[in-house]
Amino acid sequence: MLWLCVAGSSLLFLSIFIIFFLNLRQESGQLDSLPDMFWLSTLVILFSSITLHEANLAFANERFLHYRVFLCATMFLGMMFIALQIGGWFEMVNTQIFSNLSNSKGFIYLLTGLHLLHMLGGVGYLVYLFRKAVKNRAYVDAFVYSVNPPNRLRIKLFTRYWHFTGALWLIVFVVLILLY
Repeated sequence: MLWLCVAGSSLLFLSIFIIFFLNLRQESGQLDSLPDMFWLSTLVILFSSITLHEANLAFANERFLHYRVFLCATMFLGMMFIALQIGGWFEMVNTQIFSNLSNSKGFIYLLTGLHLLHMLGGVGYLVYLFRKAVKNRAYVDAFVYSVNPPNRLRIKLFTRYWHFTGALWLIVFVVLILLY
């Protein structure tokens, strides 16, 4: 199911990129620059992938305190990414960058908004995983939780989803940087 969702999201973003490029070719004029918040949010999402990878390693090696710390750090970085994206939107609205939504400039809101929805879902699931990790704080409870195959699969699949959303943002960001 995860791979079907990844393929579906990839096709959705690919079709938006194609429409974006077709509209861009029909336009003329100078394009504005991206908000600085998007640069910072890119660094944040890269660090969040590293912290989630470390959480995954700690979980597999039965270092449950490290697992909780890195999972909490990933959750915090995910929330920071969302806040930075919203800040970037406010910056675009306040400076009236990309205010003409009838042309390809409006696609930046669509691309970043769809990615933001993916991140909101990911952060919501991170909150769920962190609550489970805190609930199983005792070593025996954490060990029983960690050796349960569905729990291992859940964390493994979520890690793949998180890395996918990070890679998706990098693709969106690089394309927007090259065009703006």
